[in-house]
Amino acid sequence: MKKVVLSTLNAKYIHTNLAIRCLKAYAEPEYDIELAEYTIKDPILNIASDLFSKKPDVIGFSCYIWNIEETIKVIQILRKILPEVTIVLGGPEVTYDVPYWLDRIQEVDFIVIGEGEQSFKQLLDEINGDRDWSNVHGVAFLSNGKPVIKPQQNKIDLRELPSPFRFEEDLPFLSKRVTYIETSRGCPFRCQFCLSSIEVGVRYFDREKVKEDIRFLMNNGAKTIKFVDRTFNISRSYAMEMFQFLIDEHLPGTVFQFEITADIMRPEVIEFLNNEAPPGLFRFEIGVQSTNDETNDLVMRKQNYNKLTRTVTMVKEGGKIDQHLDLIAGLPEEDYYSFRKTFNDVFELRPEELQLGFLKMLRGTGLRIRANVHQYTYMDHSPYEILGNNVLSFDDIVRIKQVEDVLEKYWNDHRMDHTIEYLVTHCFETPFDFFQQFGSYWEGQGWSRIGHQLEDLFKRLYDFLASQGLGTINVIEGLMKLDYLENQKYKPRKPWWNHEMTKEDRSMIYQTLLRSPSIAGSEFAELNLSEKEVYKHTLLEMIHSTDGEEIYLLAYFEPSSGKSTVFTFNKKIVS
Repeated sequence: MKKVVLSTLNAKYIHTNLAIRCLKAYAEPEYDIELAEYTIKDPILNIASDLFSKKPDVIGFSCYIWNIEETIKVIQILRKILPEVTIVLGGPEVTYDVPYWLDRIQEVDFIVIGEGEQSFKQLLDEINGDRDWSNVHGVAFLSNGKPVIKPQQNKIDLRELPSPFRFEEDLPFLSKRVTYIETSRGCPFRCQFCLSSIEVGVRYFDREKVKEDIRFLMNNGAKTIKFVDRTFNISRSYAMEMFQFLIDEHLPGTVFQFEITADIMRPEVIEFLNNEAPPGLFRFEIGVQSTNDETNDLVMRKQNYNKLTRTVTMVKEGGKIDQHLDLIAGLPEEDYYSFRKTFNDVFELRPEELQLGFLKMLRGTGLRIRANVHQYTYMDHSPYEILGNNVLSFDDIVRIKQVEDVLEKYWNDHRMDHTIEYLVTHCFETPFDFFQQFGSYWEGQGWSRIGHQLEDLFKRLYDFLASQGLGTINVIEGLMKLDYLENQKYKPRKPWWNHEMTKEDRSMIYQTLLRSPSIAGSEFAELNLSEKEVYKHTLLEMIHSTDGEEIYLLAYFEPSSGKSTVFTFNKKIVS
């Protein structure tokens, strides 16, 4: 019996690869398959050396746009140090343009095309048997220097697939990594930039088996379970059944993430979740991509933005579910100013996270096939990101990337919620303009080429705002101090600002608070802090409020819990 290793290079350590686990589960118990996962940051020679030490007869790699180039380097080394090993590739990156991959990576023996469980098992049977490749469907290989492509015959009955979650070696890592689970395959939509549009129809796994898998994962410590279904809520009855199950049987500390199509979600479903779901149990990822109707039509994307807005707003008002909304810059006929409108439309919804991505011309998608229609230029190698088109120049793309950079640092990381909300509402024409101007300033200062600490983020924002000559800089500085203190776990030794209050002034106010703690509010008074605790575990600063008054911030850093509470009180009260 041949020794088989299934491997992949994940983007990060916390990720796991569902595909190789599905292949292993389907091929067992006939084949004993070892899993070997690495990250794209691991040294290539280290990966090759580790795989060499396993002495495989067959090795398979799961390939995606984020790992294909590193995977090729590993394969080229393996072919030299393990000349007899059979190398098999699979995954979405190599499923399309198969002749190109067979020609480019001649170290590879086989490519599994598309859904791989049955095809890979058939291939192993022939490698261990008569080596008659005509018995294998859904693979490609070279024969006498020419590509042979054998398409799949039938789709697998997903209801019969074994669980990919019962491997003992995975159990110690369930609490430390994201666990991916699928309850369906396929997508009902035809978006021309997405690989999911190629497979027609949606097929479901057995519901009761899925529930048993989720119970097993939770009981063994899984904390983050992400559903990879392309549209989890395409069937309302199915989504409702699963939501109810997860609400009823979840264990504390578990989070479930879903990709949701927001404009088809009915209000009664959202009302149910707002009423019944515990806070933090669910997280929604919603692809908006563009609010430009012409652009959506050109990529065959059907989207009712009014209904999407209704859904996002209702979910946000419920306060139970965080939402991650996605945008794609570079879609057809979406120029810089149209994208600016799209960004502002979506930012107005104030999602907890707004992901700004750039169009990637994925192999096999309709948009790549018809790239010349919109004069697309793009990277020759993965991730095939666009460099421009007929309405969006590379200079425009660079400017939007500057927006993306500061959006990640200052909105998605929620370090300065009070400050950013004030800036985009009161100080700049639109939210996009704030992020754009700040992003351009950031790049101009050379900060993109150097690292940063948390304090640097505050200092750099303050430098930018000071350069704009804003008349409300004192108010903004106060909001920045508030944000900084609210997000500290421990009393900072050296905050990002220079202390303006003298030690004598502070001591006077502290003594006043010790005599009359209710000045800082009833919650502070209930802490009943001693003089030593006040001096040791609090930090006092004076700021200007949004209405121009001078007020005090008093941050208390609770030593045992590692969290801060900020109290505010008017300067006049103390005086």
